[in-house]
Amino acid sequence: MSGEAIRSVLEANRQVLHQALPSFIRSLEKCRSLELAEPRSFEVEESFDALTSKFSRVADIFTQKVLKSLVLQTREDAPTFVDRMNLCEKLGVIPSASDLVEIRDLRNQIAHEYLAENLNEVYQDCLDLSERLLSAIHSADPAMDRILGTI
Repeated sequence: MSGEAIRSVLEANRQVLHQALPSFIRSLEKCRSLELAEPRSFEVEESFDALTSKFSRVADIFTQKVLKSLVLQTREDAPTFVDRMNLCEKLGVIPSASDLVEIRDLRNQIAHEYLAENLNEVYQDCLDLSERLLSAIHSADPAMDRILGTI
């Protein structure tokens, strides 16, 4: 794929990410004000389920689409998720590779969570890691623009 085509994909992925953010942020704000204590009402459970779904989607778009296409654009060798996150940290795109690995781990846990007794932990982790995810996304935009300006 040519550099121009990769850049086009990167910009399209960034646009998809920025379209997904407002709904994710609204869900996060709503869930911050809700009680996690059991028994939870159906409405509270539904709100947290929506948040975890939106968290997973935003995390995937950011790490698996935006950052992956940025790494392709730089022509650096980073074949694994951890390699890509370490490179993005080194380039100053994200503040912490370990945060993004932790976010990815939670995303995987959400995708495979079937035990109701673990939901409180998943919901709390989602609340906690959402701030780090948003921080990484917001710091990435100017850094990506800087990098793309030099390529």
